[in-house]
Amino acid sequence: MTQMPQTLLFLFVFVLAAFVGFEVITKVPPLLHTPLMSATNAISGISLVGSLVLAGANRGTLATILGFIAVTAATINVVGGFLITDRMLKMFHRGRPGGAADGKKPDAKGQAKPGAGGAA
Repeated sequence: MTQMPQTLLFLFVFVLAAFVGFEVITKVPPLLHTPLMSATNAISGISLVGSLVLAGANRGTLATILGFIAVTAATINVVGGFLITDRMLKMFHRGRPGGAADGKKPDAKGQAKPGAGGAA
């Protein structure tokens, strides 16, 4: 295969993947966004491990620089994904902030103490 058709093939696959990805994501109902985000974070964690391997493989200066950029981008992606997932899960939290849903204050083990806080 010559260089030009191979480049066109890669471009075609990239555009097709972008189109299919956009169509799939826009069809996801809001209830499934949090589980989907968690799965995406797991995939991003795998790419982080791969970029760490590339950065530490000592295959030349360019590979090390690209590996460092990949580690930085994957780390930002994983951390941002977990922050967004945490924020989305807090939107579904019921009850008073910092307390149990029944208004009782939790003890050190996270168990709600009977008679602590809330109306009797």
